[in-house]
Amino acid sequence: MIPALNTSSARRLATVGLVATLFAGCAVPTVTPSPSPIPAATVAPTAPPYTLGPTMDAVACPTVAPAAFTGTATVTMSTNFGKIVIKVDGSLGPNAAGAFVALAKCGYYNNVIFHRVVPSFVIQTGDGTYGREPNPDLGSKLGSGGPSWTIQDDPVKATYKRGTVAMARKSGVNSANSQFFIVMDDTAATSLAGTGADNYAIFGNVTSGMDVADRIVNVPTGGDSTEGAMPLEPIVITDMTVVTP
Repeated sequence: MIPALNTSSARRLATVGLVATLFAGCAVPTVTPSPSPIPAATVAPTAPPYTLGPTMDAVACPTVAPAAFTGTATVTMSTNFGKIVIKVDGSLGPNAAGAFVALAKCGYYNNVIFHRVVPSFVIQTGDGTYGREPNPDLGSKLGSGGPSWTIQDDPVKATYKRGTVAMARKSGVNSANSQFFIVMDDTAATSLAGTGADNYAIFGNVTSGMDVADRIVNVPTGGDSTEGAMPLEPIVITDMTVVTP
């Protein structure tokens, strides 16, 4: 794993309920699938009106779970909505940080879309299997992809708040790999850290670009009645750069 904060009580309850689905985690929710079918008028274009980023270096991308990362790194995530800068702190979640940094370095996230945006809650991306432009799979598989490996869970050492960056995961233990989310509002902590939550490993925070995240989370969404959080226009990570001290 949001501003635009005029959230009604009913919407807030619905957001709390999304924890079970949104973060069944690094994958499409096991309880509620991603939107399928999507009305034809809302399908993202296959010929994107923006320039795609570099091709993923499949050879360089890890084929097994990356080593834990205990240092710090600055990751600049370029999107077609602007840039978001993330300060990765391996002391918060070394396994999650190791996976994120390794995948960012090899270009795994290039051209991957944000497949869930929930106002006052989170924006989520990282499905490099089914969520990659120029031809993402916009059916029920979207949100279920990722590398073949998974990482060991990290204990949560910080508080979820606006700008927190954390790993999405399935409900089972040690099930995270590539998908991550940015927390959009402090109030999301009530759901993310509540009883029955899946302990999504925190590995960093946004240091600049939350205005970009705000624009992303306010993109109109659609889908079926139970999972309507998919943006109706493509929000694409075009490139990531990683700088370590």
